Amino acid sequence: MRAFAAILAFPLLLSCIRTADVMVVGGGASGVCAAVQSARSGASAVLVEETPWLGGMLTSAGVSCIDGNYNLRSGLFGEFTDSLAARYGGYDSLKTGWVSNICFEPHVGQEVFSNIVSGCGDRIVVLRETRASSFVRKEGKWLVKTIGPDGKMSRWRVNVLVDCTELGDVAKACGAGYRTGMDRRCETGESIAPEDSCNVIQDMTYVAVLKDFGPDADMTVEMPEGYDPEVFANSCINPCNVPEKAFQTLWPAASMISYGALPGGKYMINWPICGNDWYADVVDSTEEVREKAYSDARNFTRCFIYFIQTGLGMKNLGLDEDEFPSGDGFALYPYHRESRRIRGEAFFTIDAAAAPFDYKFPYYRTGIAVGDYAVDHHHFRNPDWEKLPDLHFYPIPSFNVPMGVMIPEVIDGLIVAEKSISVSNIMNGATRLQPVVMQLGQAAGVMAAVSALEGSEVRELSVRKIQSVLLDAGCILMPYLDLPLESRHFKALQRIGLTGVLHGEGRNAGWSNQTWFRANDDLMADELFTDGLLPRFPQDNGTVKCRKLIDYIVCCSAAAEAELSTEDSCRSVWLSLGLENFDPERPVTRLEAAVLLDHFLNPFGLSDVDFNGKFFKTTS
Repeated sequence: MRAFAAILAFPLLLSCIRTADVMVVGGGASGVCAAVQSARSGASAVLVEETPWLGGMLTSAGVSCIDGNYNLRSGLFGEFTDSLAARYGGYDSLKTGWVSNICFEPHVGQEVFSNIVSGCGDRIVVLRETRASSFVRKEGKWLVKTIGPDGKMSRWRVNVLVDCTELGDVAKACGAGYRTGMDRRCETGESIAPEDSCNVIQDMTYVAVLKDFGPDADMTVEMPEGYDPEVFANSCINPCNVPEKAFQTLWPAASMISYGALPGGKYMINWPICGNDWYADVVDSTEEVREKAYSDARNFTRCFIYFIQTGLGMKNLGLDEDEFPSGDGFALYPYHRESRRIRGEAFFTIDAAAAPFDYKFPYYRTGIAVGDYAVDHHHFRNPDWEKLPDLHFYPIPSFNVPMGVMIPEVIDGLIVAEKSISVSNIMNGATRLQPVVMQLGQAAGVMAAVSALEGSEVRELSVRKIQSVLLDAGCILMPYLDLPLESRHFKALQRIGLTGVLHGEGRNAGWSNQTWFRANDDLMADELFTDGLLPRFPQDNGTVKCRKLIDYIVCCSAAAEAELSTEDSCRSVWLSLGLENFDPERPVTRLEAAVLLDHFLNPFGLSDVDFNGKFFKTTS
């Protein structure tokens, strides 16, 4: 009888399984973008988030001052910042703190993320305060269990799984290989990497938001357990300073506070200089060990606040208990700067970012996200920090991130974003930042949707197709500062940049990391790198005249020959492409060359590239 009952129940059990094309686990900065882009690309998505909030490190972790990419705002990242600017009355209204040009209250960021998700309608199912577990791959699908806030369990069958968790927990649960801690030099080839690997990761920070309650207010918290003012003595210029222990120039106390000033008279407390960074390696720890570390980090921030109120005399600054749903002014969870880093189809290092056109693998051809923040590592609270490499703002040009870093080796149907991509420990110091992470999420959304809707395996996706969808979605894929998104020639310049037919130039200008296409410079004959993709260009010295480039294009394309048969037809085509001042005898600019090569020869569509950036002919 029991066996018969079980047989009767089996079809009912199957019918209770919910389905979706894509499941995104982790509703953080990358997770929201992954789910939204999946939905906008035509797939159905379910977004699973353990907390009541969406936005991750930008909201739930309280780091609501965006690092980098101010001049590279695009895609969903640009949509998010545009919404913030509209909310506060323009971009100038976001320049409240000096750490960033874009500062906002965490609860406002959460509302903006929620609104963006809501705009996708029923194409996204959002499961807040829900955990995902038991990831089983069967017959090309993922079977996943979720447990909601009421303890009720649901079963899901999805085509593609996207790990956007803070610490890469899904990747580990699915069996993906990964790295943690510092990589040794011989493994990464990075000259600034340590000779030996170690398990050191970056400090975390438990962020709190303070509010100015007026000059006569006394908002002093009760002295926390373990409080020691000497720990914070060199956080800023103050009577408690111990000069011989200061490891860098100190800022005035007022500057320390205004560092993370937010709209509404609030202050993000996330201070790196003898402030509230906290060292604890919880990446591979149990839930209990993590919670203990988080509690310690939270108490440490409370100690720092007590120091601000008593040691610095700023008792008018108190915890804003209305900012987070935690109810006490503290973030929902700590800001993790480092995670597991999967072993992926590509491995992105500092050397690849520093010299993209000379690196052994032309990863730049596979770029799906851009960043311009320096390599920033936080290790001061590590007991052995003085023995570690100095990785504080190591300069590199702006860079793009290769697509293969999100695809784990061996494991099918899985995409990894957030901070758990396949990068070196050193390079993580730049790819971990919010704008890059959001773009990675958007790329993951395109990849997941295409894979699910076309029935293709993730690792077999066309790099060029994913890049084309991202360009159509208004994303910057090469970090060139020459042309804005709204320029008619933006996509042509991006496509030519992604082929490497013309290389850009990276520059460091103080704190600014840049890359320029040099669009208005004259094209030199030795600057066309055909690399077998196009017929060899005649290697003369000096500049290339308009006529010579046109002759080259005509030789390469029979279709172009008809369009460019006379000088009048050349002039007509020139103007129709939005170019000006046609003169066959003057030097052609690099931008003009990019537009002409893109239009007539279509090098972007001639061949696809593998995850190492190597060209190969497609079968289509």
